Amino acid sequence: MSDLRSLQFENLDDAVLEAQSLLRTGYHPQGNWSLGQICRHLTLVQNPSVDGYPAWMSLFAFLRPAMRRFLLPKLRRPDSPRGIRTSSMFVPPEDIDDAEEVDTFARSVDRFRAHSGEYAPHPAFGRMSRSEIEEIHTWHAAHHLRFLTPNE
Repeated sequence: MSDLRSLQFENLDDAVLEAQSLLRTGYHPQGNWSLGQICRHLTLVQNPSVDGYPAWMSLFAFLRPAMRRFLLPKLRRPDSPRGIRTSSMFVPPEDIDDAEEVDTFARSVDRFRAHSGEYAPHPAFGRMSRSEIEEIHTWHAAHHLRFLTPNE
């Protein structure tokens, strides 16, 4: 696999703009997922911050302090780890439309931003402030979108 792009976003709006740009220019995938699949995954992971995560995802809550200490710093880096397996509920189907999923991701970001209450505790990191949870989702978006190289 060739070198991935180094992406960092200031916020989720920047991630949406990047997804919209990739939709316009076209892209070359350097990973397993299309733009639509990445946007579906980002939406599936982001929405439970507002709606709540399934109860089973809190079974390992006792590990959260260790996850905050050891995994969180790695996720902050532009070269965040590859190949971390995700729950099947967050894996996108193969045959989905890029444009539709980019639009759904943009609406999910708007909904996330408009949420006035507390966000649900993150399964790996626990309760976080609004800015911390947005930062997690922003890093997550940069991690996945770096696998797509824009067409020139």
